[in-house]
Amino acid sequence: MQKLNLPEYEFIYKTDDSSTFIYDELRRKYISLTPEEWVRQNFIQHLIHDKKFPKSLIAIEKAVKYNKLIKRFDLLVYDKSGKPLVIVECKAPSVEISQNTFDQIARYNMTLKVKYLIVTNGINHYCCKMDYKKNDYSFLKEIPNYKFL
Repeated sequence: MQKLNLPEYEFIYKTDDSSTFIYDELRRKYISLTPEEWVRQNFIQHLIHDKKFPKSLIAIEKAVKYNKLIKRFDLLVYDKSGKPLVIVECKAPSVEISQNTFDQIARYNMTLKVKYLIVTNGINHYCCKMDYKKNDYSFLKEIPNYKFL
């Protein structure tokens, strides 16, 4: 798989006749290794090991209802009281992060109202802090460690 703009992590793989799978330690099962899954698995490790996000507070591919449609986000991180805190949208490295990507994560957030939005393609990572009182957001220079969220 493509080298990402993240530290390198160890993963467990398996293959069958034509596919490769990566072990997802949070879901405790093997997942088809697509470019987007490669980014997701690496980014999860980055959050856990480098940003000290508790594993138990990270949910993968949870559904949210928006305008009568069910949408799935890549990662949702909860605070210690169980309230949604961070939404992460992962894209394949070949997908350029665009306004459409931010529009997608913003739509998910209309229901959840989290404090932080993160978008990554494994190469570029963007983190926004929401300010609901001012109806605004600001981009952060880096993703904060969990204890500073």
